[in-house]
Amino acid sequence: MRRGGRTRRTPRRTAASDFKPSVTAVFAFYLFAGIVIASGVLTITSKNPVHSVLWLICAFFNAAGLFILLGAEFLAMLLVIVYVGAVAVLFLFVVMMLDIDFAALRAGFVKALPVGLLLALVLVSELVFVAGSSNLIVVPAKVATPLLGMVGMSNTQALGSVLYTKYLFVFQAAGMVLLTAMVGAIVLTHRQRPGTKRQNIGAQVSRTPASATRHVQPVSGEGVTL
Repeated sequence: MRRGGRTRRTPRRTAASDFKPSVTAVFAFYLFAGIVIASGVLTITSKNPVHSVLWLICAFFNAAGLFILLGAEFLAMLLVIVYVGAVAVLFLFVVMMLDIDFAALRAGFVKALPVGLLLALVLVSELVFVAGSSNLIVVPAKVATPLLGMVGMSNTQALGSVLYTKYLFVFQAAGMVLLTAMVGAIVLTHRQRPGTKRQNIGAQVSRTPASATRHVQPVSGEGVTL
């Protein structure tokens, strides 16, 4: 633009396509992605179920690293705390405590192989379709408008801002559903069942040494009746 004999340059806007990630970010992405894929394959192909769960935990950790690269640190911590710290560890303890018949599992593998291959083909087709149509997705104006006020916020701040404002009642309803499920599980666990022994705290507290012990004089060569 020329004004008063001087040329004024209009600042060039940076497009999204001009953004080039650093070499470290690219290396971290391929490292995490490669370990996730390798861990997933080893989770399926490992003969020992304990090793499968350990490879699954490794996949979760590296998937959390991918979330951090995307700027979704809340989802990364959620993946580590919930899935690694609770679900995967629970799987590990359950697998270690159960007496699994590996011969029966291997016998049913061949029978379920056609169904598994069919499901894998459907899943791969869906992934290819989603990857091919990702550039065709257009965010509606009604969805994009509330996001304009979140510029400059971190991922956790933006998520909390939407969750506790626009979706507050839905969030509270979900909490009530979980509370109802928890109360129902407690009620079912503490129901009276015939033939079960329960702890009587009052009787334990009120016990005295006279009622808790007894003195006997066993005859030499004979046992003691308890």
